[in-house]
Amino acid sequence: MTTRRVFRPRPLPSLLTALMVAVLAGLGVWQLDRLAWKQDLIAQLEARTQAPPIGLSEALQEPEAAQFRRVRVTGRWLHARELYRVARTYRGQPGLHVVTPLRLSDGRSLLVDRGWVPLDLRDPARRSEGSPQGPVTLLGHLRFGGWDGRDFLRPENDPAANEWLYMDLEAMTATAGLEAPITAFYLAAAADQHAGRYPLGGRTEATLPNNHLQYAITWFTLALAAVVVFVLSQRRRVD
Repeated sequence: MTTRRVFRPRPLPSLLTALMVAVLAGLGVWQLDRLAWKQDLIAQLEARTQAPPIGLSEALQEPEAAQFRRVRVTGRWLHARELYRVARTYRGQPGLHVVTPLRLSDGRSLLVDRGWVPLDLRDPARRSEGSPQGPVTLLGHLRFGGWDGRDFLRPENDPAANEWLYMDLEAMTATAGLEAPITAFYLAAAADQHAGRYPLGGRTEATLPNNHLQYAITWFTLALAAVVVFVLSQRRRVD
């Protein structure tokens, strides 16, 4: 007598598998929608970062529209009021970002993330060649402060130690004792804008992660795997 296997699905496994496949496929389709949305955001970001520089007055009129745009400003550095963004690495080397207030000609002050320095150069006296004293004109990308992650993951800044894990503009300008500070945004300085080697500008990159295609493939693969498991499990021996 010959024994063979035939596909005879049972009602309950069939229903559960259908629901599982529908959910997994739906998640895959949702990730494809997110992929298109993210690609559009990335295109907008690239267009903004490559657009011609604008002035500070234009940036202040519509900060949301100017986010990531290059802004040109002129003023004098307040080196004695530096602030430090800690836990920053460059090519695997630990360090920090130097955030220096720029005093504008109208008396207002604007925070500028000038870039990365190694830990042993936190003291500004050890990098004086990169700390010009006269009027300067610089380019920086407009960035918003604040924490954009989940609240329960937000780290604690340490104003007393002048160590900042994220850009809390209100608290940072208060710690620096700035008069008439601009807190709507800060600037991330572009590279190669001072004589000294440090700080290394251009380290605050405007990038958006885009893993939605990988996520979509994962969900569709799981849906296919569920179908394969279902088919194999519902085969019955028939004599």
